[in-house]
Amino acid sequence: MKLLTLTILTIFIVSTYPLQTYADKMPCTIALEPIDKNLKNAKGSALVYNVQLGSPPSFPRTNISILGVHLPKPSSYGRYDGYEGVASVPNEVSWRFRLYPTPEDESPTWAGRFDLITADMKNVKVQIRLSNSKTEKLGPPVLQARMAVCK
Repeated sequence: MKLLTLTILTIFIVSTYPLQTYADKMPCTIALEPIDKNLKNAKGSALVYNVQLGSPPSFPRTNISILGVHLPKPSSYGRYDGYEGVASVPNEVSWRFRLYPTPEDESPTWAGRFDLITADMKNVKVQIRLSNSKTEKLGPPVLQARMAVCK
């Protein structure tokens, strides 16, 4: 009888309180690391959190804000003139948004945000990718990380 009670209690606790390995914590900040290990100074971050915008407030959404520092000039990779933030849930949905440079002459900081995410933010891949604003084509990622590190 004690074993049955202990088993039922264990099942109840495990199903009521998910393990940390399966639960995302919000707000969440992750470090974006360079794909090319020769880019020693290039780093980035992504902040992901829930927002309610407007007056009256809208339904809850998720914001993702991305920042990249010490990125190479986009043109050094070919026909690119900027960077975009890309977040995706593999095989489900993705979001992309332009990153804007700060006014520093040498090595500007690139930053941008997107406020309209309504999907579940589990197992999200976040990248800073090269971009051609005229053709709207994305190039390869320069920095990336997975939200799994937020858990």
